[in-house]
Amino acid sequence: MKNDLKNIVVLGSSNTDMVVRSPHLPKPGETVLGGEFMMNNGGKGANQAVAAARLGGNVCFISKIGSDVFGQKAITDYRREGINVDYVFVDDEAPSGVALILVDEKTGENSISVASGANLRLLSTDIDQATEVLEKCDILLMQLEIPIETVEYAAETVHKHGGKVVLNPAPAQPLSDELLANVDILIPNESEASILSGIPVETDEDARRAATALSDRGVDTVIMTLGSKGALVKEGNKFTAVPAHKVKAVDTTAAGDTFCGALCVAINEGQTIEEAVDFACRCSAISVTRAGAQQSTPHRHEVERQ
Repeated sequence: MKNDLKNIVVLGSSNTDMVVRSPHLPKPGETVLGGEFMMNNGGKGANQAVAAARLGGNVCFISKIGSDVFGQKAITDYRREGINVDYVFVDDEAPSGVALILVDEKTGENSISVASGANLRLLSTDIDQATEVLEKCDILLMQLEIPIETVEYAAETVHKHGGKVVLNPAPAQPLSDELLANVDILIPNESEASILSGIPVETDEDARRAATALSDRGVDTVIMTLGSKGALVKEGNKFTAVPAHKVKAVDTTAAGDTFCGALCVAINEGQTIEEAVDFACRCSAISVTRAGAQQSTPHRHEVERQ
């Protein structure tokens, strides 16, 4: 990794995305013809690692893949992005993760089903092998497509050594108070915030109440992404609404992952939370104008041209 930059470690999933763009998302039992097929690298962890690297971050990725062609291709592509893959472990017994993604070509909305494969075998014993990089990292960014015990173990390790822990709680699942006490920044969307807080988020006031409920469990900063409405930031007792950058959406598949990666880069560069969220909104706005997951993520020069 480059020595002149602060270090971002991304811990999470690596998948191969198999994407079909269709006239509309099928209802249960319905077959929709006339789609376009693409196969790309994906997984929330990998998406966020690629986003952070493209936007200027010094990134190390911790993940687990199968010893198959999907995993081999992923490793090659991560290296091409400038990501440190020393801690992408290979499992000889489980296949690499696969995601089946359906995209409505009119609205850009998507529906996703994931076969996790080797991702579910990324364990605390693997984290022990990455102790050196975790103890020295400035930011650890995680999601929830790997075992929750691994997430908890890594968060405790980094928090204990003074690093900043950022968690994107997706897909949403119950989180312990012990984990949240080790999280500095929590980045849920409206649906995830509703599930985690028990407060349905339908209005601006609901969003503030849900963010408060989550921060009351020990999180320093809650950043709730609100899609086309931007993001709500709760930092201490202060609420800040950050507007979205208006664009015509083509595919929203990795918008949240781009946001998370971009946010970590901006924070590591010394930007305030509000500045970092605005930067992340700009980056995710660009990503939804393009098809696919990782290939939709902008490079830094594209963001700075705006």
